[in-house]
Formats: sequence, C-alpha cells, structure tokens
Amino acid sequence: MCIGAHVDPGDPLAEAHARDAAVVQFFLADPQGWKDPAPRADAEQIKASDVQVFVHAPYVINVATTNNRIRIPSRKLLLSHANAAATVGASGLIVHGGHMLKDDDLSTGFDNWRKTFAYAAEQGGFATQVLIENTASGDKACARRFDALARLWDAVGEFGVGFCLDTCHAHAGGEDLIDIVDRVMAITGRIDLIHANGSRDGFDSGRDRHDNLQSGMIDPKLVVAAIRASGAPAVVETPGGAEGQSRDIAYLRSELAD
Repeated sequence: MCIGAHVDPGDPLAEAHARDAAVVQFFLADPQGWKDPAPRADAEQIKASDVQVFVHAPYVINVATTNNRIRIPSRKLLLSHANAAATVGASGLIVHGGHMLKDDDLSTGFDNWRKTFAYAAEQGGFATQVLIENTASGDKACARRFDALARLWDAVGEFGVGFCLDTCHAHAGGEDLIDIVDRVMAITGRIDLIHANGSRDGFDSGRDRHDNLQSGMIDPKLVVAAIRASGAPAVVETPGGAEGQSRDIAYLRSELAD
C-alpha cells in the first residue's frame, strides 16, 4: 500500500523523506486565497521523483454554489490548479464537494458541478484528474451524505471524475466507516485516494477537526480496513508535524502488513 502525508509545500520531497512517505499531498497556493499557482522551480524534480504526488485545491473553491461571485471564479481557479498540478506530475487534484445556500435547491448544485466539467471541456479539459472529496458539514452539502453523493455522481460520473474518501469527514458527516468502501463503490465505482484521518469530534458532529489515528473518536482499525478494501493510496492529514504523521504512517503500514 502507498502511504504518505499532506505536507508543507515548500520542499515536499524533503518532507516525504522526513516521514518515510511514499506519497505526498500539498497545496500549490494559499488554501484560503484566490490566486493562481505560481510556477515551481522544483516542478521537474518533483515530477521525476519516485514519490507519488497529489495536489489539494484551495478550500475557497465552491463550484456548486448559486453565488456567482464564488461559483464563476471557482471554475476558473479549479482549472488553473489542474494545469499547475500537471506540471508536478500529480496523480489527482482534490477538491471539496461544495455546498449550497440554505434556501437553495440542492439539485442546482449538482447541475452546477456538471456545468463545471462542461466549462473545462471548452478550455481543453482538466490537465489533472479531479477527485471530489466528501465533506464533513452542511445541510446543503453536495458530498456529505451519500444520498447526495449519489445524485452528484449521476450528474458528473460521465466525465471520468475521481473520488477521495476522507475518514474524518465521513465520521463527522454522519456516514459510518463500517463497510464504507462498499457503499462508496456502489455509487462512484472508484476510490482514487484515502484521506486517513482520525477525528477529534463525535459521529455526525459536522465538525472537521482531524486527529492522529491512535487518538480521537474513530477506531483506527476502521481506517485501516477502508484503506485495505479500497486498495487506494492513502495520505494522513493529521497533526503533529513530521513526528506525529510518521507515527500514523508507521501504524498504517504495520496494520496493513498483517
């Protein structure tokens, strides 16, 4: 199994070495900002390395919303990050499923997702495969509850979109981790990446606060089971820097070796 971590973008290969990580995920720009990624001097070095790379899109992106001031820039920024992610050889670009305003019809959000892929196609397509990630909160979220996820996939599945399963988000979002891979696969037919995270909060709390795997409110063996069942690479997005994440990576490797 390919196990690694979300790391600081300054020198992702050095961060991978510090954690003995086979895969890394990082941001290419401010996760809370709207700026396009700047070219990286180390792009070719990252692309040529043996470390598998994933890029996480900024949190501000919400292509589902009816708010034009957010939705339209979100489409453009997602396309820009996909182009930049290709320059470092990323296997996927992870983006949150997005949400609607409280009085909106959720079906509009699914249609806006479909229009996002149509917009990208007009620009030549996404240079890096987009992986939609399940989210932890929001009554009008497109990818929190799996009934909504199924409707989202009905709208975008034809575009070859991938899926990223976050264990903390599922737990906090009210989806049991027992047999979760089977339930996701029945909807999406694929899991391309696991975000292997513990949770500081209880089931269905709606709170996205990650914890290390051997602490918190999630049985870590359920996280291990999800990775094993999916066969997908996994990254920990857990606290504690290199030391804390190294412990989580070592735990996963030990459990998955059994």
